[in-house]
Amino acid sequence: MEFNVRRLAADAGTFLSRAVQFTEEKFGQAEKTELDAHLETLLSRAESTKHWTEKIMKQTEVLLQPNPNVRMEEFLYEMLDKKVPMRANNHELLGESMIDSGHEFGPGTAYGSALIKCGETEKLLGSAEKEFIQSSAINFLTPFRNYIEGDFKTISKERKLLQNKRLDLDAAKNKLKKARVADARSAAETELRIAQSEFDRQAEITRLLLEGISSTHAHHLRCLNDFVDAQAAYYAHCYQYMIDLKKQLGSFPSTFSNNNQPAGSSSASISVPTAQPAASLPAPPPSQTSPALNELRSTSGTRKARVLYDYDAASSSELSLLADEVITVSSVPGMDSDWLMGQRGNQKGKVPITYLELLN
Repeated sequence: MEFNVRRLAADAGTFLSRAVQFTEEKFGQAEKTELDAHLETLLSRAESTKHWTEKIMKQTEVLLQPNPNVRMEEFLYEMLDKKVPMRANNHELLGESMIDSGHEFGPGTAYGSALIKCGETEKLLGSAEKEFIQSSAINFLTPFRNYIEGDFKTISKERKLLQNKRLDLDAAKNKLKKARVADARSAAETELRIAQSEFDRQAEITRLLLEGISSTHAHHLRCLNDFVDAQAAYYAHCYQYMIDLKKQLGSFPSTFSNNNQPAGSSSASISVPTAQPAASLPAPPPSQTSPALNELRSTSGTRKARVLYDYDAASSSELSLLADEVITVSSVPGMDSDWLMGQRGNQKGKVPITYLELLN
């Protein structure tokens, strides 16, 4: 009990001495020991590292999860040490809506089939996004957060101890200056030597910790490379998914071309296969440049033809087609060579030759 009382009294005396020294320094009434330039540079570097690490973490979290409400919910789950519930992201929700609507309109129709294909691709994009977020959280955000919550807290603790030891040192110097009696001077000198030794020791500990910032930067550089690799893989997967989707939609050249796009404008910065508009259809395949086609054009007769692809009419003069159906076609004098006149029951209209296979 007596030991504890003495210890409390000593601690109170030390705290009071530091408070007096700090106050006198603020009012310019006491000298202050300055840290060496190298240590000041290391301290400044540590503060800068903390500032930018926190800022990069915050912006990365915003990139990975733009919704602030969801970020707050995930933070609360983390604080409660509970697993965050799985939820569909925006790509997956859009994909589900497209697939459902495609089945509603009919998988056998051009529009329904395209919606289902687009929906499946959107779900793939959503899955790739989840993998990117998970990889970035583990390999990039977690090491940055560990530095802020671990290494930098240790640095801050040792820096505070250094500040206290510096106040003790300067208080001992002032005490020695004010000592007039020999015994008091001897005690003050002893106290000064102890304070100087403790200050030097704490300065060395702090310096060693601060020099470890270089290793922290090297570690964060590796984490940055991991983040870039994950981002590159994510965008590469997304690009490939869209290329594959464009190829699938290539079965509907006229349907999915952008007829409203102004001439000369660019719809994308990447080079991807694009469908040709109906006004400039490709040359018919060899099987269609046959005597049968020439005969059809030279007479006023009709032929049966099987439809190769779905086709949505671009105007009232054209006839919409469904893949695999059989229609009647004929040649009309003066009509463009890329087109024939098609008939299905009472419906009649122009149809592109490249969508047809003439039957014997």
